[in-house]
Amino acid sequence: MCGLQGKRILFGVTGSIAAYKAAQWVRELVKEESQVEVILTEAAERFVTPLTFAALSGNPVYRDMFDEAPDRVMAHINLSRDADVLVIAPATAQTLAKLASGMADNLLTSAVLAARIPVVLCPAMNCAMWTHAATRHNLLRLQQLGYHVVQPGCGSLACGETGDGRLAEWDCVRETLLSVLQTADLSGRKILITAGPTREPLDPVRFLSNRSSGKMGYALARTARRRGAEVTLVSGPVALEPPPGINVIPVTTAEDMAEAVLSRSEQMDIIVKSAAVADFKPISCQSLKIKKTGQGLQLDLVKNVDILAELGKRRHPGQILVGFAAESHNHEQEGQRKLREKHLDLIVVNDILGSRTGFDVETNQVTLISQFFSRRLPLLSKEETAQQIWDAVVAFETPTQLGS
Repeated sequence: MCGLQGKRILFGVTGSIAAYKAAQWVRELVKEESQVEVILTEAAERFVTPLTFAALSGNPVYRDMFDEAPDRVMAHINLSRDADVLVIAPATAQTLAKLASGMADNLLTSAVLAARIPVVLCPAMNCAMWTHAATRHNLLRLQQLGYHVVQPGCGSLACGETGDGRLAEWDCVRETLLSVLQTADLSGRKILITAGPTREPLDPVRFLSNRSSGKMGYALARTARRRGAEVTLVSGPVALEPPPGINVIPVTTAEDMAEAVLSRSEQMDIIVKSAAVADFKPISCQSLKIKKTGQGLQLDLVKNVDILAELGKRRHPGQILVGFAAESHNHEQEGQRKLREKHLDLIVVNDILGSRTGFDVETNQVTLISQFFSRRLPLLSKEETAQQIWDAVVAFETPTQLGS
């Protein structure tokens, strides 16, 4: 299982105009097959009704600390017992102040104080309130207490001002939820991942490239960060949003990618080369657009640097090196050959001829090959495939498990 499917989310909403966004987030969680229970503060009900959240979550909404219904008398304790994570969105300055002081004056703050699960806070407020010394002090205290704070964004606020304090985007919050629910078995590791294609210019308007979408590399980056790694993503030109919390270095040509990767390789614990780097480039780029004529066009090409092979020569003791190979046939043989020749720990062989594998699709079916094993994975989403790859990487610390 990948994502938030089956996770039990206790969702607190406080009194902010951004509460309308929380309704959409609850809908997104339910679409992902999470089980959502909602707690509304009295102030939150001024913005969005309990009926809205009941309809979206499919569950009755919790509101009253002193509800006399038999199944709700101890709700402030029982709710968090049954949940995997508690998220408060939006979290107002007032709520942050209460939690920093350990107050429990309503159902939501009492549930937080009784919780023995991760608590994720998503602040939203006016920029002056966000930057006030008291709020900064409360945030520091909350982080010291172990709360996970999702930094707000910068943009247009409901008050008409522009600045910090805007409720974070759902993608960023979702990544935080996935991170706190994931075992941090890559914590402390510095990982460099390459993704996407490269483009080799022919003239000012044309280039040589390939069909890589970058989706596999971006899935690897997201899942590595969730598992606690510090991730650097070197990305060719793609139509994907930068993953939250990841240092993305955009490049265009194979030469650009080689410089970005090789200049950082020494500092990395793990390097994963999932980019589809062009093997060849034009011997020269024309300064003016090549015009059509009645004659054919001959292109003179030269080989690009083999970045993966160069990394294999330069790798330092303890560094783990993972390569990708896009193959149309002889998958096992080609994988074994490249594993040996490029001095890799693991190679991921991708079948580019399948209709649901290869380039620009949401699923993948790969074969993982190392000196210890060869394992063909079933058809999975790219995030699930990425998790399987990281499982194999983590297992290199305990080689006896690699064949299991």
